[in-house]
Amino acid sequence: MSEQIISPEGYEKLKNELDFLTNTKRREIAVRIQSAKDMGDLSENAEYSDAKDEQAFNEGRISEINQMLKNLTIVENGKGGGTVGMGSSVMAKCNGNDKQYTIVSFNEADPLAGKISNESPLGQALLNKKKGDKVKVKTPKGEIEYEIIKIE
Repeated sequence: MSEQIISPEGYEKLKNELDFLTNTKRREIAVRIQSAKDMGDLSENAEYSDAKDEQAFNEGRISEINQMLKNLTIVENGKGGGTVGMGSSVMAKCNGNDKQYTIVSFNEADPLAGKISNESPLGQALLNKKKGDKVKVKTPKGEIEYEIIKIE
């Protein structure tokens, strides 16, 4: 896994998820497994099987987050200033329409809410650009040009 950058908020979100999965979810699953064991015959016990599956998924996610946290570089949000950075809110004109985007880290992305990852094609194109700059982004439907109107 290559090194990824993340905002302080994104880092906290990952740490909170890890804490929940490790300290709360693990206990809940253990209780479910014990309750299912108390029901008897494990070979035909759907509750036991479901709980074991959930345990495997939970442990996999814990491992995944731990691995991510080892390869992250926390960067301060670049709000304000003259160039687009992490946390910047960008107003861009595209096909005659104004669109608002906020540049966030990979685990905070929510395209429907206008939060785009710094690793997405558009996010990468906008980073380090200034007001008035034009960027072209390749999409499945062809190349699209964006003009940066405002940076906050």
